[in-house]
Parts: sequence; structure tokens; C-alpha cells
Amino acid sequence: MTDRTPETSASAASPARWRPSRRRRGAAVDPSPAAAPAVRPDFDLDIAPNDPLIGYCEQVAGAIDVDGLELDSAAVRALRARGTKLVVPLITQGELIGLLALGQRLSERDYSVDDRQLLDTLAGHAAPALRVGQLVRQQEAALVSRERLEQELRVAQLIQQQFLPKTLPDLPSWHIAAFYRPARTVGGDFYDFITLPDGRVFIVVGDVTDKGVPAALVMASTHSLLRSCAAQLVSPSAVLQHVNDLLYDEIPAHMFVTCLALVLDPATGVVTYANAGHDLPYVRTDTGVIELRATGMPLGLMPAMTYEEKVAVLQPGDSMLLHSDGLAEAHAPDREMFGFPRLMKLVEASPGGEALIDVVLAEHSRFIGAGAEQEDDITLVTLQRNISAEYGGEAAETVLEDFELPSQPGNEREAMERIAIAVRGLALSARTLDRLKTAVAETTMNAIEHGNRNSPDVPVHITVVGTPEFVAVTITDEGGLAADAPSPAAPDLDAKLAGLQTPRGWGLFLIKNMVDDVTVDTQGSRHSVRLTVRLDDAASSEASNAEQL
Repeated sequence: MTDRTPETSASAASPARWRPSRRRRGAAVDPSPAAAPAVRPDFDLDIAPNDPLIGYCEQVAGAIDVDGLELDSAAVRALRARGTKLVVPLITQGELIGLLALGQRLSERDYSVDDRQLLDTLAGHAAPALRVGQLVRQQEAALVSRERLEQELRVAQLIQQQFLPKTLPDLPSWHIAAFYRPARTVGGDFYDFITLPDGRVFIVVGDVTDKGVPAALVMASTHSLLRSCAAQLVSPSAVLQHVNDLLYDEIPAHMFVTCLALVLDPATGVVTYANAGHDLPYVRTDTGVIELRATGMPLGLMPAMTYEEKVAVLQPGDSMLLHSDGLAEAHAPDREMFGFPRLMKLVEASPGGEALIDVVLAEHSRFIGAGAEQEDDITLVTLQRNISAEYGGEAAETVLEDFELPSQPGNEREAMERIAIAVRGLALSARTLDRLKTAVAETTMNAIEHGNRNSPDVPVHITVVGTPEFVAVTITDEGGLAADAPSPAAPDLDAKLAGLQTPRGWGLFLIKNMVDDVTVDTQGSRHSVRLTVRLDDAASSEASNAEQL
């Protein structure tokens, strides 16, 4: 027992001070200083947990004469040395929580039976109150400790946020998006974009083993080292080798850093990369998804390591995903792992950018279950090269999406959403995108209802193409043979309100006012409507990005 005892209580809580009464039943009182109590008011007593006095007090009820104790007890010897004559155990729920210690009476008489009964009654009331005081003091101390820890975590989180990029690179013909969410208040993942003097961009994504404040501190150190040498060394493999040698002597035991480093040339799409044990990046091309592989040990694990350096080219329309293992190594309630193959399929199904990040996060949430705790930090960075190739001096049309839908009412909504995903990386403002989606939905609905007459086995064919100047959507149905159908009258609002005109023709009128150009073509049974919108300028594109974020 380690409670500290003032004059009358061996307790860490505020002591309950008590003195014998100076007047009891007419007893004479000697007011002289020589008659003062022998126990000093500042008397502190530390009782060791294994001291036999504790067990004795818990077994004996009532006041105890200190001089009569026959115990090999350091606490008893200390009490005697300080002039203690009587101790009253303070017991609550069978546990000794303090001692009421009294010195010689001022009258120098022995304590009477009435005195002892009074002390026993006082102890019965004081012990629970003292215990409450101890618990309150403990809770206050715990609260202060938690507040101090939370403050430290807030400071660590603020420091970590300072190392994450405030803005993303604004590269012509490129769309870049990023996402970071720690598993705790602070984590060990990081990413960064470092602009090199020649216009290329040095990009890093890393993951420090462990989580919390230690990982955040190692992350900050690694991030600073990478930034300090990227501009001088430029080569991803040389940068990783240099940082590894610096970290090896400084990093705490059993910790290391995985890191992917690459240099992007935005003009050519050339990517030079090296990997220090990090998850492989995925590149979505027009032929499927590929992995960019390069060998190398994690940073800080072994000295004098070398890192393989490779080169890849992102063609117009290609996109890349850089990620940390917090996503692929997530588990479902039945302990199934999310896995890299699942992530690769998601990359293949989305063109990139924020659309890919949204899809991946939504699938992660669905997979781990509602309310499940995130196991590890999640970092996602996407690089998407926009359609910008030229052929023969004129902008070539590149196919962004090509699909068919059954001719069933309601499928116009799916067509609208798939178009929105296909053109996500293009310079379309939010307003222009909404107008295109409206035109696509209206045209698809017409193709389903009037062209294919709601026949599910007759599909509507939709193709999306893009150039640096425009994007075009062609919607084709099998209603071309209905040549005998009367042409709709030009929309007239007054005639419509008067009930003199049917709804036919108003859909086409709406479509033409939503896009920049509408072309209708009929060849045999195939009836096609091509919707074209011009891409916005750079200012509109920036506004679009801000609105979508």
C-alpha cells in the first residue's frame, strides 16, 4: 500500500483531519505547548504493499494500540517513531484504504472505551467518503492524462498534415487525384509531388510500418529526406538508395518504410520508377490492366541496397493507381481479405481520377461491413492522361467507352452515369457535364421507347469518343425502318399549352438545346443520333475540378 498519510489519514486523497476533543465529560485540559499531540501535522506514511500491517488491519476490527503490536513491520516502526499511540483502520469493501492515526491524548490519559467507539463510528463514515475522494482524484488524473495524450495526438496530426501536399500538380493533359485516410488520429502513410527544374514531377507514395505517433515521426523524417535529395539526384533508384542509407542508422528497431518513387514527364507520358518494397502500381490501358514491377528492399531495413529502375509510357487515355496496403489487406467480417485481384478489377472498370477513388472506397466500405473499424491507413493517388493525341494534323477521335444496353425503361439512367464516368478526365465544367447527361438520357429513352419499342432483346448501342476539342456520344437503335412515321411538328409553346400539339418533337428540341451539335443519321434499320459538346477552356476546367471536389 503506497498511500501517503498526513496526521490522521494514510490516503492519497485529501486527508480527513481529526483531533481528540479538548473537552470531554469535564476532563481537565492542559493548554500548554508541552501537552500538544506527539504526531506531527505533516506526518506522511508510505506503507509497502507487502507490509504485514495491511493484513492485520484488514482482519482486526476497531482501533489498534500501536505499542501492543508484535509485527515485523516497517510501517509500525515508523508509526512508533512518530509518537503514534492508536490507529483506526479505514476499511471499505474489505480493503484497507487508509489509517486514522492518533498520538498521545493532550491529557496524557489512555483512550477510553467511549473514545474507541467514537473513533470506530467515525472510521465507518470516513472510509467510504475517503474512497470516493480517492476515485475522484484518480479520475481527475486519468482525465488529465487523456487530455495530454489527445493534445499530443492533435499536434502530431497537425505536423503530419503539414507534410501532405496542399495542392495537386496542374499539368496540361493530365488529371491527378489523391486520397488519404489514417487508421488512427495519425498514421504512417504519405505521398508527395515534387516539381523538378526541367518540368518533370517526382512522385512518391510510402508506408511506414506500425501506426500512431511513432509511425508519423518516421514518416516525417522519410518525407524530409526524400524532398531534400529528389531535385539533386532526380533518378528514383538513386534517391531511394540514398534515403535508405540515411534511414538505416536512425530508424527505430523493427520499423521500416516501403516507398514507390517515380518521375513523370507530362509532355511525353514517360514514367521512370523504382520500388522499395511497396505495393505495385496499376496502369489501365486500352488492352487491360498491367502492373509496373521493379525490385528493391524497404527503406531502413538493410544498408547499401540498390534499386531496380524501369521505364513505362502512359498513352493518352491511360490511367495509373498508386496505393498503400491498407486497402488490399482489409478484411471482411468472415476474415476474407480484400486482395489485390479485387483491386485490379476495380481499376479495370473505371477510367481513373476521382471516379476510381470513389468506386474503390465504396467497395472497401461494403466489403468490411457497416461500422467496421479501418485496420490500416489508406492512400490512393491516381494519374490519368487525357485524350490529346493528334493524327494527320487533325485531332483523332479516341474511343472512351463503347457498350450496349437492353431496351428497357429506366436504362437511360445507367447510360447517363456510364457516360459521366467515361468523360470524367476531360475538361468539362459541371454545368456542361450536366447538360450532356440530360441529352444522353433523353436520347437513350427515345431510342428505347420509339426506336426499339421497349424490346429487351434489341439493344441500344452507345459509343463515346473524344478529342482535345470535343467529346461526342452516338446512340444507335433499330428504328430506321419506320420511315412512314410522320415527322413531329416544330415545338410551339402556345400550341402545347392550348392542347393543340402532342409531346412528340419536344424531346429533340430539348436535346438540341443541351449540346453544341446534334447529327441524325439513318442507314437501313440503324438510326443514330450523335451528340457533341465542346470541351471547356482551362479556367472552366479548374472550376469543374473545384465543383467536383
